[in-house]
Amino acid sequence: MPTNKITFAGHSGDMLAARLDLPTGAILATAIFAHCFTCSKDIPAAKRISQRLASNGIAVLRFDFTGLGHSEGEFANTDFTSNVADLERAAHYLAIEHQAPSLLIGHSLGGAAVLRAAKLIDSVKAVAVIGAPSDPEHVLHNFGSSLAEISDKGEAEVNLGGRPFTIRKEFVDDVSATNLTESISTLKRALLVLHSPIDTIVGIENAAAIFGAAKHPKSFVTLDQADHLISRAEDADYAAGVITAWAMRYLDLPKPAVMVGAPEGVVRSTEADGAGFLQDIQAGPAHHTLADEPLSYGGTNLGMTPFNFLSAGLAACTSMTVRMYARRKGWPLDHISVDVHHDKIHAEECVDCETKSGKVDQFTRVVNLKGDLDDAQRARLLEIADKCPVHKTLESEISIKTKLG
Repeated sequence: MPTNKITFAGHSGDMLAARLDLPTGAILATAIFAHCFTCSKDIPAAKRISQRLASNGIAVLRFDFTGLGHSEGEFANTDFTSNVADLERAAHYLAIEHQAPSLLIGHSLGGAAVLRAAKLIDSVKAVAVIGAPSDPEHVLHNFGSSLAEISDKGEAEVNLGGRPFTIRKEFVDDVSATNLTESISTLKRALLVLHSPIDTIVGIENAAAIFGAAKHPKSFVTLDQADHLISRAEDADYAAGVITAWAMRYLDLPKPAVMVGAPEGVVRSTEADGAGFLQDIQAGPAHHTLADEPLSYGGTNLGMTPFNFLSAGLAACTSMTVRMYARRKGWPLDHISVDVHHDKIHAEECVDCETKSGKVDQFTRVVNLKGDLDDAQRARLLEIADKCPVHKTLESEISIKTKLG
């Protein structure tokens, strides 16, 4: 998935560092991802969610707020209002360079920021928040006993996530004065709320408050065992899949063109995790799934392996072919299931193989038929299993042509 490093001017004129995750084809829509408090654009959850959206034609701009990550400026001079202003500047950049954003995604305090910013960006049609507080003032609990020092001295150094940050009274006053209830109740955009019931940083009651204040269309999805930072790969991928499927409903995207010369469409595999093996698999514009490798092979086990897909093709084709024949004959076939196992065996062990040295691929297929079928019908259906087009393809001579795209 192509990712461009870019910069744009933030609310104060300081240059903000950003990454733009791009589709491999046409850009169907654009989105902005706002990271959590004192986090950065490069946390795993932001990367996974952005790249999943990009694999479905939605370019995502994820950037570091002023004074964080690789962005310029002083964090001590920022507050909640400045974060909202940075989001407006990000939207302006997208509108000039690509197309105005139709989707905002915010994580934690970034979620609160997108709820406030959405009404200020006319192009936005949908908003998704992850682990977001219903009130920005919620962030003050992170400051603990330092709140008194901030009040007395005007600022204090606070340790957040193992790093020191200077927090000023202006920040405390700003978040204390911000009330999101009106912004949420008058959002007039589709809203998706994702939250973990075991989130110890921002409690699940915040999700209930946001959802309760919002008008329809609104949706809530629980992230089950996820932590606040969505640090587990499986949780981030689940959130990414949910947001992608949900956004497609509300963004009114044009259908991506199918490549010429493919009567049944193109199957495209796009890398979703450069550090592992996870792949986004798309079959034309309508179908999506995941491919991966087991943990023991360095994968994250979030999808079937390539050989699983090959076996699945044979199994599905077999079932369809047998069903079609039984339906045409009017035979009492109530249900079919097909088990396929792939293995490599020594050639001398294969009685029917012409190759007698090295190893060959062997697919073991078990066809399970339920229904009031006699022995002759069962035997005939077993013969028909070998007529499956995928079976014939696997046993015939195959030509694979590879070229650079």
